[in-house]
Amino acid sequence: MIKIVFFAALREQLGCAELSITADTVKTVTDIKQLLSDKSELWQQTFGNASLLCAVNHDMVDGSHLVKPGDEVAFFPPVTGG
Repeated sequence: MIKIVFFAALREQLGCAELSITADTVKTVTDIKQLLSDKSELWQQTFGNASLLCAVNHDMVDGSHLVKPGDEVAFFPPVTGG
C-alpha cells in the first residue's frame, strides 16, 4: 500500500486528510495524480493544478518520481509569501 496525505487547503477542499492505494496500480507520482483525478471533477481540478507540490517520504519530488509499497506521498498547495 501507498499512503496518500493531503495538507492545508487541499485537505479542506477535498474533505479528505489521507487515503491508501495499492502499489500495483501506480508507478510514479504522475500516475497517482491521474488516479486521484479520476475520482471526480473536483479531484480532477485539484490535481490538474501544475503548481501542486508533492513529497515522497518527506523529500520534495516531481511527477516522474517512482513510488513503491510503503511510501508516503504528500500533496500540498504551493507556498506563497510576501
